[in-house]
Amino acid sequence: MTRQQVLDLYFMEARARVIELGAFLDRVDRAEGPSDFRLPALRTALRELSIETPDRAEKVLLALSDPTLEPIAVAPGKGAAGAWPGARIQG
Repeated sequence: MTRQQVLDLYFMEARARVIELGAFLDRVDRAEGPSDFRLPALRTALRELSIETPDRAEKVLLALSDPTLEPIAVAPGKGAAGAWPGARIQG
C-alpha cells in the first residue's frame, strides 16, 4: 500500500484511539490518590510513539512488558496488569 492508502484506510481509527488515550489520561489526572507502576509505564510507552523509528510498536510493547526470562512461582493476581511493576521508568 502507498502511504496515502494507509492514511485513508487507518487514520480515523488511529485518531479515535489517540483521543481515547487523551480522555483516559484526563480522567487519571482528575482522580485523587496515588497511582501505581502502570501510569509511568504507559507514559514511557507513549513517549516511544513520538520517536520516528521503524520499531515503535516493539518499543511500546517492551516498555510495558516483563523482560525477565525465569517463570515466577505464583501469579500475583487473577489477571494481567498490562505493565510490569519492575520497569525502569525513563524520565
